[in-house]
Amino acid sequence: MNEITAQLNDYRQSPRKVRVVADTIKGKSVVDAKNRLDFITKRATGPLNKLLSSAIANAKNSGANVENLWIKSITVNAGQILHRRRPVSRGSSHPINKRTSHIKIVLVEKLKEAKKEKSKDKNK
Repeated sequence: MNEITAQLNDYRQSPRKVRVVADTIKGKSVVDAKNRLDFITKRATGPLNKLLSSAIANAKNSGANVENLWIKSITVNAGQILHRRRPVSRGSSHPINKRTSHIKIVLVEKLKEAKKEKSKDKNK
């Protein structure tokens, strides 16, 4: 089976918030994942939808059938942290960490017809 990948680096949202959305589409078919992303009201759905579309385009370029594509894995890792300071009283400051995310999606092509034929043979 052929694996198709796409990744998004340095997305300016914390990985903890992005993983909530990414976990909802993990292991789903591509068509089902696109439908789910349309109805989730989180900020991370926009870039994830665009990343999924990019992975689908990569799959089409390699000659895969879109209906047979499934999300094998989607990983959200921490990117670089932008360190900022917030001034407070008495000349001191509090740290502010602006976190970024690295998102990688891996698609795999599964053949549905082969599984159905095997199950029919077992029943006979």
